[in-house]
Amino acid sequence: MTQILFFYFAGVIVITSFLVIALRNPVYSALSLLIMFFHVAGLYVLLNAEFIAVIQIIVYAGAILVLYLFVVMLLNIKREERYQHQFLIGLFMGLLILAELLLILTRSVFSESLGQYTVERINTLGSTQAVGQSLYTVYLFPFEVASFILLVAMIGAIVLAKRGIMEK
Repeated sequence: MTQILFFYFAGVIVITSFLVIALRNPVYSALSLLIMFFHVAGLYVLLNAEFIAVIQIIVYAGAILVLYLFVVMLLNIKREERYQHQFLIGLFMGLLILAELLLILTRSVFSESLGQYTVERINTLGSTQAVGQSLYTVYLFPFEVASFILLVAMIGAIVLAKRGIMEK
């Protein structure tokens, strides 16, 4: 049953990902993106990562997609014709990335080590606690760097918005 669900989620993800870039109407493209985000969350549930699945839905399907739709509605974009002629360039780049991925997968050796968070340890701790312990111990520095980058971006957006208001 798990394998059937995996192939269902993976198939829908591939189809809706293609529709995101193939549809000419940005609203339909955003709806395809929403369906893809929910199916990615379904894959996380299959991996027993319920916390990550909920975060996927809240952050991506909730915040990021709403922001994208807000910009589309604000700019009143109906169709964008000039980017549809770049299909061949996109196809070439996609095939190039696929070839690189196959090259990496055929030449790499995956280690047999499972890491410190095995299924048994996660079942005793709970997935949310395991994510929290890993985030605030092993990955503390990258977490702080990401939060600093977001802070700088927020300050930059405020400065640019204030400069636009002052010029008017």
